[in-house]
Amino acid sequence: MRTGTVTEGYAIVVCDKGFVYVGEVRCDERWCIVENAHNIRAWGTSKGLGQLALDGPTDKTKLDACGTIRIPIHSLITLMDTEVAKWQR
Repeated sequence: MRTGTVTEGYAIVVCDKGFVYVGEVRCDERWCIVENAHNIRAWGTSKGLGQLALDGPTDKTKLDACGTIRIPIHSLITLMDTEVAKWQR
């Protein structure tokens, strides 16, 4: 088990119950905090979530701004690295 804060960078965050977010991520042993977060309501891709991680959003991607969110670490399924520049369109 890691201790202290680990800065993860810009990422897609997949949580249990089907929630998916993108934003600036940092995690510690209790929380995954996503700042400048957007809920990814609709992927709008033909190649799945990995396409968003590699290429950023498409014209059909639906994003909802949600500020800063705090996710219990036990609810985290995966983090997918992405580049912030690809999301600033």
